[in-house]
Amino acid sequence: MNTQLIESKLDPDLAVINEICAAGEPWVKIVKQGQIFRIVDLEGNQAVDTLFFNANDALERYSVTDTIRAQNKLYLTTGSKLCSNFGNVMLTIIADTCGRHDTLGGACAAESNTVRYALEKYPMHSCRDSFLHALAHETACEQLGMSKRDIPSNINFFMNVPVTAEGNLEFIDGISAPGKYVEMQAEMDVLVLISNCPQLNNPCNAYNPTPIRLLVWDTQTG
Repeated sequence: MNTQLIESKLDPDLAVINEICAAGEPWVKIVKQGQIFRIVDLEGNQAVDTLFFNANDALERYSVTDTIRAQNKLYLTTGSKLCSNFGNVMLTIIADTCGRHDTLGGACAAESNTVRYALEKYPMHSCRDSFLHALAHETACEQLGMSKRDIPSNINFFMNVPVTAEGNLEFIDGISAPGKYVEMQAEMDVLVLISNCPQLNNPCNAYNPTPIRLLVWDTQTG
């Protein structure tokens, strides 16, 4: 895939939201149509499992199938349009200093930890746990009537999951670095649901989950 590394001109000091999400924690916010949303990989190679929902109707949500089909590409970078299950564009990536983001690897769960690693890994915290915790405790999710049935396949920002010639997925060392970021413009009001991945069993984050920074701007100017 041809990556498109483009830096943003936006000033973090002018962001209307500028927050840190600790390693292994969920994060939920509504980003309004036209606003700019940035995810910063503060220490490098941190997997950021992310879901997007129509902020007015959670039945419309990010669709990996529609996104891949619309652009005929497996990985995301500048110019990629994130599509919903209704066929609408939810967000467009307008800046990216990493250059490749995974659409296929999904979120780690208690069950997948046992299959991939070992039975004793079952109690370890996972991204699905973080998603479920947010659905149960975040007011924005409650107002939309969301439940575990509303968790689709997610994007893994900064995660490197190549497809082998045999059609298998490999979870390998990331290609990001400290300070790399991806920036999106919302094409509709979206609810952003993030699990800042707690995974300790594969090299996607060097076996060391780290914090991320989340920023939102009202416009592209400034």
